[in-house]
This record gives sequence, C-alpha cells and structure tokens, in this order.
Amino acid sequence: MAWDTGTLRRLTAWAIILPFLWYCHPTNMLLLLGTPLSVLGLLVRSWAAGSIDKDQELTTSGPYAYLRNPLYLGTFLIGIGVTVAGGASEWILFFLAYFVAVYGTTMSIEHSRLTKVFGQAYREYASSVPSFIPRVLPYRSFGGSGRDGFRFKRYCRNKEWEALLGVLAMFSFLTLKATFGWFGF
Repeated sequence: MAWDTGTLRRLTAWAIILPFLWYCHPTNMLLLLGTPLSVLGLLVRSWAAGSIDKDQELTTSGPYAYLRNPLYLGTFLIGIGVTVAGGASEWILFFLAYFVAVYGTTMSIEHSRLTKVFGQAYREYASSVPSFIPRVLPYRSFGGSGRDGFRFKRYCRNKEWEALLGVLAMFSFLTLKATFGWFGF
C-alpha cells in the first residue's frame, strides 16, 4: 500500500495527538491564550484552501501571494495554539521538532514536484515568494491563477472542513479536561 505525504502526516499527527491529550494539563487561561492562535491558523488554512485548485494551475494570488505554503503556516499556528492550550510546555518543543522534520521534508518534496509540473513559472514565483514566512507586499504575477479569490466550493473540495472539525474536537476535549479534570491529571 503506497501512502502519500498527506496520509503519512495525518498518521504521525495522530500518533502525537493521543499521548498529548492524555498528558496535557489545560486551564481556562491557557485555553484563552491558545484559542486565538488556532483560530488564526484555521482562517489562514481556510483562505488558502478556498483559493487553490491543487495541481491544476499555479496559484500566486490570495494567501499564495504572500507565501508559498499558507496551508502549512495555518497548520503550524493551529498546532502551537493547541499545545499552548494544553499546558504542557515540553509538548511545544516536541511539536516544533515534529513540524520542522515532517513539514520541512514535505515542503522540499512539494517544491521539487511543483517545479516539474509548472516549470519556469514556478521557479520565478518561488524565487520571489518565501516558503513559510509571509512577505509584506503581495507577489504580482501575470502567469498565476486564483485571481477570482476565495471560493467556498474549493474550500469544500479541498476538504478543509476536516481541519475545522479536528480543531473543534481538540478544543472541546481540552475544555472538558480543564473543567472536569478528566483522567485524574
């Protein structure tokens, strides 16, 4: 059975999430600190997922005018928000190491793949737009797509609602654990 990088990322994430949920110590204050980070991450991911037709055209507008990997920046913000809300500081370091290892590799693989698919147009775009840290001014291109902006249909086709449900489930669990002290921890 061949797994794509997305499947492997999801499987490794679940391998981390379950022990995190068991050992975390959320409080109401930590939930208040972590929630805005995760909501911002969801907004970034939503904007990106609703702005791209994956592998059909090179998208260089919307969030892709600021960075090449807005979906991964959104994932990073969600992960930091969840780990902050969880109240286990060592998990923040673990998440950072996980993110750099898994998503660093993924971004490198995608860079190579997109260079093959879109050629010179992608090379020009990649030379002007950072991979992960957004640029201040948007990139302007004559060859890119996505100029029609966010489309809810794309958001759904890209299954971005799964991230929303996942974050809601995580914060629901953390809230219950903070409120009732589940598992005696």
